[in-house]
Amino acid sequence: MPRVLIIDDSAVERAIIAKVMGTLGYSIIEANDGEEGEQKAKDEKPDLIVLDVVMPKKDGFQVCRNLKKTPETEKIPIIMITSKNQDSDKFWGLRQGAIAYLIKPFNDQDLVDTVNKAMSMP
Repeated sequence: MPRVLIIDDSAVERAIIAKVMGTLGYSIIEANDGEEGEQKAKDEKPDLIVLDVVMPKKDGFQVCRNLKKTPETEKIPIIMITSKNQDSDKFWGLRQGAIAYLIKPFNDQDLVDTVNKAMSMP
């Protein structure tokens, strides 16, 4: 069973994302801030990471950048889901190594499509 790490400081958002990911057959790992999420990514090595940007301790941009610089996590696809909706935010998120950038509130089908696309990439 594939595993997804959901890193978001909102329990409600984690539950919404987990529900969608559960329908796709993923087992769920959760972290409630950037620091915890980065450590869990290194320890658990999930198949996919869904990452918020605005969080305590480390923001999603920092987490993404650090994971992409670390050999054991650099190949894990990262999807950012955030309320930061400026074009410059999206540009910066993708520049840090995320493969997709979705805006909250997101459409469940958009997440499903993004996950399917991410997992079909070589």
